[in-house]
Amino acid sequence: MTPASQPFPAENSAPRAGRRFPAPATQLPARSEALAERIERYWTRRSAGFGQVRRGEIAGDKWEAWRGEILPWLPKPLEGRRLSVLDVGTGPGFFAVLLACETGCEATGIDLSEGMLREARALARETGCQARFLHMDAEALAFRDETFDAVLVRNLTWTLQRPEQAYREWCRVLRPGGVLLNFDADYGAVDFTEIAKAEGAHAHAGIEQELLQEGEDIRRLLPLSAEPRPQWDVQALDRAGFASVALDQQISARVFRVRDASYNPVPMFALRAVK
Repeated sequence: MTPASQPFPAENSAPRAGRRFPAPATQLPARSEALAERIERYWTRRSAGFGQVRRGEIAGDKWEAWRGEILPWLPKPLEGRRLSVLDVGTGPGFFAVLLACETGCEATGIDLSEGMLREARALARETGCQARFLHMDAEALAFRDETFDAVLVRNLTWTLQRPEQAYREWCRVLRPGGVLLNFDADYGAVDFTEIAKAEGAHAHAGIEQELLQEGEDIRRLLPLSAEPRPQWDVQALDRAGFASVALDQQISARVFRVRDASYNPVPMFALRAVK
């Protein structure tokens, strides 16, 4: 198993005293189906491009980079069972495929975009890795309580209408001692149409202006665009019922040592929450 380049800071990992059950639910905002459909259309339009970026990650250095960021933090499976991992907002399936290939786990990827799911199934076929991909809402998982050993998420939380509800759902489907690994960035603090102008290779380069503007218009409607992150996430994970939460804000420096088409010009952070 490849060791992580740098562990999560220990000072952020202390268990919450006395927390054994989720905090009382706060009033959640209403979900807009019209906005949900708009978001799904947007990501489906970007699915083919994302599929090519993920293939580039596999061909380049990112497979090993992400392997080193994920594998050391996964829990051990229960005796006599294979590790069960859920990749939420799987997109073209990179994390699900990586975990299936590297650990032989039962890997499940879910996404709201059928276009992304087509890319994910194609990626699994191309790599020869066994993973299943399902059409599902990240805020309303169709799984029983305590189904998974680990939940992985990349660049999804910022896109959600009800991220606090999502955190509660991800906690619900984890077994006791299960781990959530969430990799995201404070996209609410940037303008996508401006980021695209950055020089050099990056994930926003070459996207047509109309599609960039649509992404920016959607971003402005999302609740996390008005929240300080990742501070909000740490508090929300505590409210969701996780026993401990650790934060790592140095992950971009490790993952993006080589700047390529997957490079994220918005600094990423990593959250590891244990149920």
